[in-house]
Amino acid sequence: MSDGATTPDHAERSGHPNSSAIEQSARWLAWRSRVDLDEYNERWHRAAAAGAAVHGEADLVDGLSSAPGRRVLDAGCGTGRVAIELARRGWQPVGVDADADMIAYARRNAPELPWAVADLAEVRLDEPVDVVVMAGDVLAFVVPGREAAAVANLARQLRPGGVLVTGGQVPDGSWLDAYDGWCANAGLSFDRRYATWEQSPFIEGATYAVSLHVATH
Repeated sequence: MSDGATTPDHAERSGHPNSSAIEQSARWLAWRSRVDLDEYNERWHRAAAAGAAVHGEADLVDGLSSAPGRRVLDAGCGTGRVAIELARRGWQPVGVDADADMIAYARRNAPELPWAVADLAEVRLDEPVDVVVMAGDVLAFVVPGREAAAVANLARQLRPGGVLVTGGQVPDGSWLDAYDGWCANAGLSFDRRYATWEQSPFIEGATYAVSLHVATH
């Protein structure tokens, strides 16, 4: 591909409307059946126009001092909000998502940026990135049992010293232990954790977590 991401053939053939070529979790399919993508795509624009702070994810990523090349993979990019904002700030993003409909929106929102339909456990980049960001409950929508494979593959896309940034709901007390274990097995070292994208301190029992792990390979 010329857009910086190499994906399996079935991902390249996926188009609009959404293809079933990439396996998707029952939870994701249930969520998508309830969501109007026009409304989903536009709500962020309306919120920003009303003066709401909608770029906490980009603020955190943009503040990472360990990103000299400013290359970022937006994994589970949806309609492209985070990648587009990071591009506006001078980053070089690649956006990937397993949902072809969302990638179609992302391409319409920013046709000049690279987007790809891909399974997070299989996507491969032409060059390593400084940061991989999973904004929102991306891992919660991965096919059950494939989460560790997704983390391991995303870790392989990082340069040494690169950072995996993941935010999402904490379903129970053992989930973060499991996630930290997947990261450790993938060669990522725990760095720090927040309770919000605005970097509020994380306390035990928090229902949301933003975790940063650094590539040691």
